[in-house]
Amino acid sequence: MNVVYRDGRELCIIRAETPADYKAAELMTMRSFWNKYWPGCSEHFLIRIIRESEDYIPEISRIAELDGRIIGAVYYTRAWIVDGDTRHEIATFGPLAVEPTLEGNNIGGILMTETIKLAKEAGIAGIALMGEPDYYPRFGFERGAAYGITDPQGNTFDALMYLPLTDEARSYKGKLIESSDFEKLGDEKRLEEINREFPQYRRVKVQEGFMQIFAQHLGVVESIDGGTFTVRYWELQIPAELSDDIAQKPVKGSDVLFSWDHHTNRAVITKVVKNLLDEQ
Repeated sequence: MNVVYRDGRELCIIRAETPADYKAAELMTMRSFWNKYWPGCSEHFLIRIIRESEDYIPEISRIAELDGRIIGAVYYTRAWIVDGDTRHEIATFGPLAVEPTLEGNNIGGILMTETIKLAKEAGIAGIALMGEPDYYPRFGFERGAAYGITDPQGNTFDALMYLPLTDEARSYKGKLIESSDFEKLGDEKRLEEINREFPQYRRVKVQEGFMQIFAQHLGVVESIDGGTFTVRYWELQIPAELSDDIAQKPVKGSDVLFSWDHHTNRAVITKVVKNLLDEQ
């Protein structure tokens, strides 16, 4: 167990997950990814698949806890870089989840720093992932293309990244192959069964195609008092102002995108959006 402090106070505890944590970790992960890539999410289902997989690496996977509440988690599995008959075992991770109402406190960064250290100590050669290309380089990840690493189809893109942990692993090249158990994520019937175990959150779709809502937050205007717009974000009521260049003024009940500085608590509504699911 590792206790992390900030400004002399305990920020969180980083520790291994136990069976008693499973449901709470899944709910936190569900909240973390809800409506970010598409209406709803499946990352909480992925955690169950990982725990059941022979490729799971619990020795370096960790959760973050604060006041008895799980506020973050990251899960590692075995992966391989394959070049013809040459096969090198490495690790991959995901999901990396943070309780959405506590984003901005570097919880994800703490989890990454701690688990990369654990991976080195465990003798893991390297870590590859498909994730946010503007986030993971701060931990030493580089584009896979720099090492000649591609996806299984031979493609490379910014989201495919790699961090060698040994000198030998710097020479690995080939196709990134993840656990075949990840294919179970396509079982939509099981996903729906799992979803019934959790609170029924509202599904929102704000654009056609592949959504990514990470740089900002998605909330609903709860009330308006002069120039202050109270935005409901999960259980929080956040006072917000309008950005200078907002195209449409929100009204009560509007779905909005907003930026939020968690340290100053300053929030700015940047855009009014329409939930496309309301039209179906």
